[in-house]
Amino acid sequence: MPNRLLSLAAGCVLDLDPVATVEAAAAAGFDAAGLWFDAATWTSATTSGVQRALAATGIGALDIEPLIYGRGDLPVEALLDAAAATGARFVLTCSGPAAVDDFLPQFESLCALAADRAPQATITLEFLPIFTVGSLASAIDVVSRVGAPNSGILVDTLHLSRSGSTPAELAAAVAAQPGLVPYLQLADAPAAIPADRTALRDEALNGRLLCGDGVLPIDDVVSAVPGAPLSVELRSAALVQRYTDPFERARVIYASFERMRTHS
Repeated sequence: MPNRLLSLAAGCVLDLDPVATVEAAAAAGFDAAGLWFDAATWTSATTSGVQRALAATGIGALDIEPLIYGRGDLPVEALLDAAAATGARFVLTCSGPAAVDDFLPQFESLCALAADRAPQATITLEFLPIFTVGSLASAIDVVSRVGAPNSGILVDTLHLSRSGSTPAELAAAVAAQPGLVPYLQLADAPAAIPADRTALRDEALNGRLLCGDGVLPIDDVVSAVPGAPLSVELRSAALVQRYTDPFERARVIYASFERMRTHS
């Protein structure tokens, strides 16, 4: 696997605040960190702290999340302002349970607002099989219909597999539309596919495996999107229980990816 910019996804260390997340990512060896935006706790002091941590460690903010539609009001402007202030390259959004016809104008509005408030950021639509935009094909349809120049699709190896899509389909989509997928999220998983929506959700939030410990075609997915930055998204209850120190957990996650990269 070729060297790429490697980021620690915020979901790996949700027991840390955004400032400590940056510090943990840097200490583990990552090139960047993902930021979790909690409207109830993110303040101007958080923004300043993240800015200082990024400057002190020399790493970047790859993305900031989440904006999940269909669940009531969202802190869109506040999150975009945080993205602009921290230099986050991507803003992660999902349709959630919102009907696709309702989500389309919301996504279009988000992209337009981001072009003004966080012009450095790309709005990335992540598809999940538990949401209304649940597959690569449906995400391509939404992004194509909106046609915003600052939009793209985030592909997560777990969601790609569980939605029934393949690396070959991803490669074909990227070849047809260069820049469609500006970055990737990586995690591994066992061969057994969860039986229903509840189980799929639990796997995504709690059951991911370290890269190389499962059967997902991670190398093929990475190869399908040449040059894209990589975010390691290891949301795992077992990992949290085993490594209660989130700084140690970040080091373990980084080491697992390095082992996989070395042996691929």
